[in-house]
Amino acid sequence: MTGTTMTTPVTDTEIFEGHEGGKLSVAATRPISSPRDLSVAYTPGVAKVSRAIAEDAAKAKRYTWADRLVVVVSDGTAVLGLGDIGASASLPVMEGKSVLFKTFGGLDSIPLVLDTTDVDEIIETLVRLRPSFGAVNLEDISAPRCFELEDRLKEALDCPVMHDDQHGTAIVTLAALRGANQVLGKDISGQRVVVSGAGAAGVACARILQNAGVADVTVLDSRGIIHSGRDGLNPIKRKLAETTNTAGLRGGLGEALKGADVFLGLSGATIDESLLAGMADDAIVFALSNPDPEVHPGVAAQYAKIVATGRSDFPNQINNVLAFPGVFRGALDSGARAITENMKLAAAEAIFAVAQDDLGPDRIVPSPLDPRVAPEVAAAVAKAAEADGVV
Repeated sequence: MTGTTMTTPVTDTEIFEGHEGGKLSVAATRPISSPRDLSVAYTPGVAKVSRAIAEDAAKAKRYTWADRLVVVVSDGTAVLGLGDIGASASLPVMEGKSVLFKTFGGLDSIPLVLDTTDVDEIIETLVRLRPSFGAVNLEDISAPRCFELEDRLKEALDCPVMHDDQHGTAIVTLAALRGANQVLGKDISGQRVVVSGAGAAGVACARILQNAGVADVTVLDSRGIIHSGRDGLNPIKRKLAETTNTAGLRGGLGEALKGADVFLGLSGATIDESLLAGMADDAIVFALSNPDPEVHPGVAAQYAKIVATGRSDFPNQINNVLAFPGVFRGALDSGARAITENMKLAAAEAIFAVAQDDLGPDRIVPSPLDPRVAPEVAAAVAKAAEADGVV
């Protein structure tokens, strides 16, 4: 199935009407149309089920929805391209995420926006709520707090936890880079990749590319190239400095892009097109900032063989919906206690495998609406979970 782009702009009226009253509702899985139905679903029947779970907590997996329920958690500090807009304003985005979980992954999901930015308080809240859900999708939480929060939650909870802004983006980016290199007849292991942005997505993308075999990754933040000689690096950036920039580059984006094979934009900053002219032949440009890419794809195409963005109105949309529904479905299907690096790599390979049916310069990933993607990703993730021994 080939990807498609929108030709008619969405109107403000259409947007607000589409959100009126929210985008979610709760539906019963069994009808209650008689006194007998009521006795089974509620009192007195439900007491037998509660008593059975009290005697054997494992039975909650079979007789409640908790084991298959994903909570989409945000504090509203890094919402889309809007920044720190608060919990209430983030709720439409989290509702949308839950809709995507149901539509593409067949998973029940509820948004949970928290009126606190304190990492300890968020962790305490989710630990106390743990009996009510089966997995945690962290969303739109600012860096560097998001790194600490995810790491500590993975230790505190015995269920899958993933910050989608980090790892969903990284998974789809790796799949797209696989597709782009297949079109160009290249191997990613020999490429030099420049990542502009050292926030949640940038750090995760650098890590997954290294885990996939890319030996030469250079990361930049607002001050320029991250290297071991720089002062004032936080712990996350210090670790990046130790494992990236093997050429020991100094300076800014101009120095980083000279001879680079891939530009990966995750910073929101606009770049001068002249910098792209110094990239290697058959260059790849992923300008993923939303709503405004770092460089317009039409301009980037003058210097690069393959161009991708995060938007649906241009070819090659790199969209997290290709990853997270299948990743969580596979984790829950397998009974995984965590989401491992190998599970993420398996997800990227599954997305790439689906894309191989119809690859081209303007089709390096499947359409976000392709119904094959989530089942294939789920199967690959479940298999990797078994292999990693986390089920």
